[in-house]
Amino acid sequence: MTDPKPDDMTPTVDLTRATGTGPSRCQRPVYVDLLPPCNAACPAGENIQAWLGHAQAGDFHAAWETLIRDNPLPAVHGRVCYHPCESHCNRGELDSAVSIHAVERFLGDQAIAGGWSVPPDAPPSGKRVLIVGAGPSGLSAAWHLARRGHSVEIHEAGPLPGGMLHFGIPAYRLPREVLMREIARIEQIGVKIVLNHKVTDLLAEKQAGKFDAVFVAIGAHLSRHVDIPARDAVKVFDAVSLLHDVETGEAPLLGRRVIVYGGGNTAMDAARTAKRLGASDAMIVYRRDRAHMSAHAFEADEALAEGVNIQWLTSIKAIDGTDLSVERMRIDERGRPQPTGQIDTLQADSVILALGQETDSGFLRNIPAIRFQDDGTMIVGLDMMTGEPGIFGGGDLVPGERSVTVATGHGKKAAAHIDAWLRNAPRTSEPKHPVVSFDMLKLPIYSDAEPSRQAELAALQRAQSFDEVVAGLGEREAVHEAKRCLSCGNCFECDNCYAACPETAIERLGAGLRYRIDYDRCTGCAVCFDQCPCHAIEMFPEPSHAVRSDAR
Repeated sequence: MTDPKPDDMTPTVDLTRATGTGPSRCQRPVYVDLLPPCNAACPAGENIQAWLGHAQAGDFHAAWETLIRDNPLPAVHGRVCYHPCESHCNRGELDSAVSIHAVERFLGDQAIAGGWSVPPDAPPSGKRVLIVGAGPSGLSAAWHLARRGHSVEIHEAGPLPGGMLHFGIPAYRLPREVLMREIARIEQIGVKIVLNHKVTDLLAEKQAGKFDAVFVAIGAHLSRHVDIPARDAVKVFDAVSLLHDVETGEAPLLGRRVIVYGGGNTAMDAARTAKRLGASDAMIVYRRDRAHMSAHAFEADEALAEGVNIQWLTSIKAIDGTDLSVERMRIDERGRPQPTGQIDTLQADSVILALGQETDSGFLRNIPAIRFQDDGTMIVGLDMMTGEPGIFGGGDLVPGERSVTVATGHGKKAAAHIDAWLRNAPRTSEPKHPVVSFDMLKLPIYSDAEPSRQAELAALQRAQSFDEVVAGLGEREAVHEAKRCLSCGNCFECDNCYAACPETAIERLGAGLRYRIDYDRCTGCAVCFDQCPCHAIEMFPEPSHAVRSDAR
C-alpha cells in the first residue's frame, strides 16, 4: 500500500518491456511497486494509498501519522481541498472515485478529538528559520522544519493565524475551532507564531532575529480592481475584504439585492455569504459561460442549491445609482468572451467585486536579487529559493495554481530544501515510479461497494446561519470508504497470484511480507500477471533476475 523507491529488491520498471501475453521461457514475473494516480495527483505529496491502507485496517492513529508526514492539516484539507486525487482515482472508471477527502477529514477529526500529537523527528539543529505569513504554506513549512529539529518563528501581519483559511474561507466550509485546533498542534512541536507583526524590511528582520533562513509565504490578500464608470453608485465592496470583515464580526449591510461580479471560487463564497447576511436576491454576474468559469463545478452547484442566481455571459459596463448597465457577451472560438453590443439593466443595492487577488509584495522590492514576473509573482528556483541566498518563497506569492493544497505542498517542498541548505547537504530525489492507469488493472466486471455519503444540511437551512454544511463520516463509513481503494500498482496480498499459479511457484511470506516466486518452478506462463488485480506484477526478460527481485 506504499510507493517505495527502487532498491536492490525492486528493479526500476520499464513498462515497455512487459508483455504477459502467454507462456515464454524468456519472461519471468516480478513483483513491483508502482505509483497510484491519487498519490501522483496530490499537490501536497500525500502517500494516500498508504494511509488508506491503515484506515481500512481500522488503525486510524497509524493512518493519521502517515498522513501528517506530508500534510499537517488533514481536518482542514478534508473540508476545503478540491481533491484532485479523486478526479484521478482509477475507481472512478469502475463506479465512483474513493471519497479520499472524507476519510482524510475523519482522520483529522479523530486526531483533534483524541488530542493526538507527534514529537519532532530530529534533535535541535541550532538553526533558526523565519517564516513570513501564517497561511497554509507558512504553516506547512513551519511544521516540516520543526519536525526536522529547526527553531521556527512565524511573523503574521493579521490578528489570527491561518491566512486565507481564516479570512477567505467561510465558516460554513471550515469551522474555526477545527482550524485553530490543527494550528495549535503545530505550535505544540515548538513553532512560535507572532501575530499583528507585519514585516516591512525583510533583511533587517532576518538580521535582528539572527535567522539563518527565511521562507516568505504572504498569500494573496489584495483584491484586483477594475475601472467601472459609476455615478451615485451603490455600495461597492471587494470580496476578500467582505469575507475578512464577516470573520471579524464587522459584516457590512448589503441590502436585499446583491450582485457579485466574478466567476471564481471566491465569487461563489461571497454570494453564499451574502445570502447568510440577509440578501434575498444574490446574483453572480460573470462574463464567461459555465464551461469556462474558473470556479470548481461543485462550488457553483452548491451556490445554486442555496438560491444564488448566476447570469453567465454578462459584463458590468457602468453603475448609476441602483442601476447596473451590463453587456451580453459571447464566447469565441478560443474560449474568450467577446462583446455583443447588447445592453441590459440590472438592479442592486450593493455590488461585490470578486475579480481575483494579488500579493502585497512591495516590501520585497528593495532586495535587488529578488525578481518578479510581470503579474507580480516572485520568481523562485526549483529549490524554492529566490535570487537572494537563504530567502525562499512559496504559496500564492510564486507562479502557479493558487489553492490551499498547492500552498501546503509548497511549504513541504520548501522545508526540505531549506533543511538541505541549512545543513549544506545537497538534496536529491529519486525518479518516481510509473503511474498505474485504469486499463492496467484487471478488475472484476462488477462492483458491489457503494460509496459512503456525507450528510449535508438541507438547502433551505444553510442560508440561516454559518453552521457547517457538510458533515463527516462515522467510523464504520470511513472504514468502508477506505476499503474501496483498489491499491493500484501495489500488492495488498489478495492471494490471486498464489491461487492461480499452476506450478505452485508462489510462496506466502506472512502478513505484510507479501510473496516470493520460486523461479526453479516458474515457467513464465504469466497467469499470475493476468490474475493480479492491481498490476503489482510485471513480466520481465529473464536476465533481469540477476537482481534479486523475487521476494515482495
